[in-house]
Amino acid sequence: MAAKPGHAGRVTLPSFHQPDNLLVPVCHGLVYYTRHHESRIAMINISEVLETNKMIQDENLDVRTITMGISLLDCADAGVGATCEKIRAKILRLAGGLVRTGEDISREFGIPIVNKRISITPISLVGASCCRTPGDYVTIARTLDRTASELGVNFLGGYSAVVSKGMTPSDELLIRSIPEALAVTERICSSVNVGSTKTGLDMDAVRLMGEIVKATAERTKERDSLGCAKLVVLCNAPDDNPFMAGAFHGVSEADAVINVGVSGPGVVKYVLEQIRDADFETLCETIKKTAFKITRVGQLVAQEASRRLGVPFGIIDLSLAPTPAVGDSVADILKEIGLEHPGAPGTTAALALLNDQVKKGGVMASSYVGGLSGAFIPVSEDQGMIDAVNAGALTIEKLEAMTCVCSVGLDMIAIPGDTPATSIAGIIADEAAIGMVNQKTTAVRIIPVIGKSVGDTVEFGGLLGHAPVMPVNRFACDRFVSRTGRIPAPIHSFKN
Repeated sequence: MAAKPGHAGRVTLPSFHQPDNLLVPVCHGLVYYTRHHESRIAMINISEVLETNKMIQDENLDVRTITMGISLLDCADAGVGATCEKIRAKILRLAGGLVRTGEDISREFGIPIVNKRISITPISLVGASCCRTPGDYVTIARTLDRTASELGVNFLGGYSAVVSKGMTPSDELLIRSIPEALAVTERICSSVNVGSTKTGLDMDAVRLMGEIVKATAERTKERDSLGCAKLVVLCNAPDDNPFMAGAFHGVSEADAVINVGVSGPGVVKYVLEQIRDADFETLCETIKKTAFKITRVGQLVAQEASRRLGVPFGIIDLSLAPTPAVGDSVADILKEIGLEHPGAPGTTAALALLNDQVKKGGVMASSYVGGLSGAFIPVSEDQGMIDAVNAGALTIEKLEAMTCVCSVGLDMIAIPGDTPATSIAGIIADEAAIGMVNQKTTAVRIIPVIGKSVGDTVEFGGLLGHAPVMPVNRFACDRFVSRTGRIPAPIHSFKN
């Protein structure tokens, strides 16, 4: 590997590492080497080229998703059939080139782009004019699923309702349709927002969602209750989240936008291995600088996708999202910081440090950081978390404490199939209360696996991984969740 004579700083990569363009995050921004624009190559030195290449080749740096958000508000019609036709036509028109564009950018720039996804307006708003039964909503779900399959996208999110302060009849119909909709579709993801810092918690919706999670598990029990892996209950849900299952296109958004989620737990772990036993200032600075570089990669991919698709760039979501792959683990980062296992004393402090530095680095790298942006702690998708559970270090209660300081909530946790719906509702209420009081997004994606008990293991496959079935507190909360109405917003929600 050598520079061309007479051109200081120019780099020629071996052919097996030489895409049309090479991303190079540097301390003052992100430069990309392209064989068609060699005039910029003087800004790159060999160490930066090798560093970026190593992030991609050895440390699992990837763009986790390019998600196109699409407003379907103008697709509402008096008839279910007409609404479905309008929905399908608009999605095909705007997202017809999404998958191809993602593949082209990945090939040309040498960056893995794992998923191409779509998020849409919460369907309870679109279907309000025509849906009179849960079955009507299932018809829309089937249309969305066929359209997603035709486009080749991995998932489509937005089979959703926002019921932070109360449910309309349309919202309730949508929610009651979720078990069947997730049973008869492959690519649809569903979410329900049950509270916010400004409105408090809709406990009627919380109670209903406990029943819906259990019903979804029953309806998909032949696949180890897989439907629940595509269903999440949120508080303070963002309008621009590119990650599933909680993605939807908020009503405050433009007609269509491109949001990008970028991830790199393995990159963070690697740099921390180089500074073992460093002081906290060095630790924080190292994480922050690494997050900056990762985010700049996502920034360029987002802007390029926006330009090629003719759709405005929305946000970059820098979330350390683990996968089952070895070396792609948030738990391993926590261990590198100094924990024997996640769940040990000090875990919440270590996670708070990690999450904060990721956000600080990301914000410096892009003017439009949004979504969730931080560290995810899904159990089934992170081998280190699975190991911690199996070692007895990590419980649901400790995971709940950790969600006070990280980006999301109780995520991809398998629990016994005989867990009562009221206990599930209580878990949702606890997690939503953390989000409401702390003015942050929290979520519950919990899977009561029908026929499974504590100690069993469930295989979900792919990026969803596998999970040990974890115990749930056996004491009842029936009288609490059976109360009707709302938990009021906290006093600090009054900002006017």
